[in-house]
Amino acid sequence: MTSQISSLRRALRTDFTSSVVVFLVALPLCVGVAVASGVPAELGLITGIVGGLVTGFLPGSSLQVSGPAAGLTVLVLTAVQEYGLPALGVIVLATGLIQLALGAMRLGRLFRATSLSVVHGMLAGIGLVLIAGQLYTLADRKAPGSGTSNVAGLPGLAADVLGSGPALTAVGIGAGTIVIMALWKRLPGKAQLLPGPLVAVGAATLATVAFDLPVVRVEVSGLVQAIQPPALGDFGKLTDVGLVTTVVAFTLIASAESLFSAAAVDRLHDGPKTDYDKELMAQGAGNTVCGLLGALPMTAVIVRSAANVQAGARTKVSRVLHGVWLLLFAALLPGALGVIPTAALAGVLIHAGFKLLPVRELGPLWREHRGEAVVLVITAGAILVTNMFEGVLIGLLLAVVKTAWETSHVHIDVDDNGTGAVRVRIRGHATFLRLPHILDTLEQLPAQRPIELNLAGLRHLDHACMSALQNWADQHNAHTVQPERTRASA
Repeated sequence: MTSQISSLRRALRTDFTSSVVVFLVALPLCVGVAVASGVPAELGLITGIVGGLVTGFLPGSSLQVSGPAAGLTVLVLTAVQEYGLPALGVIVLATGLIQLALGAMRLGRLFRATSLSVVHGMLAGIGLVLIAGQLYTLADRKAPGSGTSNVAGLPGLAADVLGSGPALTAVGIGAGTIVIMALWKRLPGKAQLLPGPLVAVGAATLATVAFDLPVVRVEVSGLVQAIQPPALGDFGKLTDVGLVTTVVAFTLIASAESLFSAAAVDRLHDGPKTDYDKELMAQGAGNTVCGLLGALPMTAVIVRSAANVQAGARTKVSRVLHGVWLLLFAALLPGALGVIPTAALAGVLIHAGFKLLPVRELGPLWREHRGEAVVLVITAGAILVTNMFEGVLIGLLLAVVKTAWETSHVHIDVDDNGTGAVRVRIRGHATFLRLPHILDTLEQLPAQRPIELNLAGLRHLDHACMSALQNWADQHNAHTVQPERTRASA
């Protein structure tokens, strides 16, 4: 009994310190994601608070931490620009209710059936769009809008920055933030007790205040004032096909990101593993509350979750407490947000965007699984050129086509001794995708010789191939040996 009490105390002590670490990681990310999404900074904190105090209490994954994610920034910004901030609550609320329904129907595991190349391509595409957009914020400029226009406008942005002193100052602040975060992990372990993003934003803020630098800072409205529950009239926008499509995109991407994050977190610790259906319902409950408050959508965030595990967390107490610290900060020190330069937050998100790019993995993937690499690159490019939803659909379609092509391998062996019947054996998977190759090979056989067509080695024979081979056999008076289930003579 005494040993159990002692172990419980140790667990609570480590959970307490872990919660502080997660809070320090989450604070700049919550604010940065909100600013990049075109909404008040406080809405990011509200989502982080809900992620701790609501989702944190629920079963699913005990060590995974939820909050606003950089991966949804582009989608949120587009939705707010197109439908207005009041509609955001409706979109997030609908997303949460759908997630609750999917979890209740035990469909959480289905999200694990997504091609990894599509997921990595999705994250890479998000990273590219995020970087392209935040480069403008880094210079205290407004981004043109879409991913392609942001990329196309970069030369003009560079020229503008070089001719403007305040813009160069903002870029210096943002670049310094990125450098600090990049170098922070190379310091000794004890120095890393403070999270890199917090140190970087803190240093940028101190420099801005100390030298009174002419850069744009975060606009503060207050936690209570930032809450904008959707009005009854806002729900009428659900009749808009485009808004419904946005809800579907939010649901798919938020759910997939959360559950893939859960799989990654499970590999980081030896404790209880994730129940995917319960985790999906926990995310749905959190998004439902966020929607009612008009806040940002929520996902599980791998950066915070990994920090939680690495800090020694053992139970869900740490993630709940991190929500408490966010609430206390937002309630007691809201004015502290107003001194943070937006260029520093842009630096945090640009750094996060680069971490989404599979730079090191792409080379080995190209050498070992070239088709997967092609799907990844095309998915990322499609998201940059079109939008998140269409890009992911293109990636999924490519993954299905690639899989269908790879699983329809067929081998044709021709045994021709120069006299007698020509023996042809077809093995593997005969589908309509390989039908042109099969027929081309058969049509090159001697027309005046008897032919024995052996299909016994086929593992799969679809209707199109069966009909075509039967027709060819009838025309050439060949003898066909069928697989066991359909053995017959042509």
